[in-house]
Amino acid sequence: MASGLVALLDDIAGLTKLAAASLDDVGAAAGKAGSKAVGVVVDDAAVTPRYVTGLTPDRELPIIARIAVGSLRNKLLILLPAALLLSAFAPWAVTPLLMLGGAFLCFEGAEKVIEAIGGHHPVEEHVATTDPATLEKEQVSGAIRTDLILSAEIMAIALAEVSSQTIPMQAIVLAAVGIAITAGVYGVVGLIVKMDDIGLHLARKPATRTLGCALVKGMPVVMRWLSIIGTAAMIWVGGGILVHGLEVLGVPAPAHLLHHLSEAAAHAVPAGGSIIGWLVTAIGSGIAGLAIGGAIVPAVHLIGALRGKGH
Repeated sequence: MASGLVALLDDIAGLTKLAAASLDDVGAAAGKAGSKAVGVVVDDAAVTPRYVTGLTPDRELPIIARIAVGSLRNKLLILLPAALLLSAFAPWAVTPLLMLGGAFLCFEGAEKVIEAIGGHHPVEEHVATTDPATLEKEQVSGAIRTDLILSAEIMAIALAEVSSQTIPMQAIVLAAVGIAITAGVYGVVGLIVKMDDIGLHLARKPATRTLGCALVKGMPVVMRWLSIIGTAAMIWVGGGILVHGLEVLGVPAPAHLLHHLSEAAAHAVPAGGSIIGWLVTAIGSGIAGLAIGGAIVPAVHLIGALRGKGH
C-alpha cells in the first residue's frame, strides 16, 4: 500500500515537472517569437492612434477597445487557423511568405524615409461625414483592416520561430503571442491617446501643473519619435527576415557577410563585444532592408500609376 502510494506520488511529481517544463517551453517560444515582431508591433502602436482623430474624447477608449477586439479576432479566428494549416500541409511555404512580409516591411519603411527626405507627408484619409456613429464605424473598420495586415506579419514571424514544434505547441505559442501583443499594443495605444487628457487634468492642479504641462507639450514629441523608431524597426526587421530567408533558400552570402562583420566588430571591441556585434548585424540588416525597400517603392508607385491610367 505504502509503496503504491509512493509510486503514485512519484508519477504525479513527474507529471508536474513535465507540465512545468512545457509551460517554460511555451513561455520561451512565445517570448522569442514575439521579440522578432518588434518592428511590426512598434509600427502598429504608432499607426493606431490616428483612428480616433476627429472623435470625441469620451469615445476614444471604447473605440480602442473595439479595435483591440477586432485585432484579437483577426489573430485567433482567421490567422491562427490559417498558420496551422500552412504549417501542417505546406511548411515549405512559410519562408517565402515570411520573406513577402519582410519585403512589405522594407517597402513601408523605405517609403516613409523617402517621404521624410523629400519633405512630403502621407495624406491622411478623412471620412467625409458628420454622423458620429457612421464616422466611428468607418474608423473602426479601417483600423481592423489595417491591423489584419500587421497581424499577419506578426503571426508569420511567430510561426517561423516555432515551425519545428508540434502543431499543438505551435497553436499555444501563436495564441499566446497574439493575445500578449494585442493586449500590449492596445494598452499602450490607449495610454497614448489619453495622455493629453491626463496632462490637462494634472495641469489644473497647482501641485502637478508642471508635470501636466510637460505631458501635454511632450506627447507630440513622443509620437514623432515613436514613428521614427517604428520606421527604423520595420526596415531592420524586414531586412533581417529577407537576409535569413535567402540563407534558408540557398543564398547564404548576405547572411555570412553580416555574420563575419559582426564577429570582426565584436573582437575589435572586447569590452562590449556582444552589443557591438548585435549593432553591426542590425545596421547591416537595416541597410539591406532600406536598399530592397527603396527598390520596391518606385516599382509599386509605377504600377499604381499605370493602373490609374488604365481606369
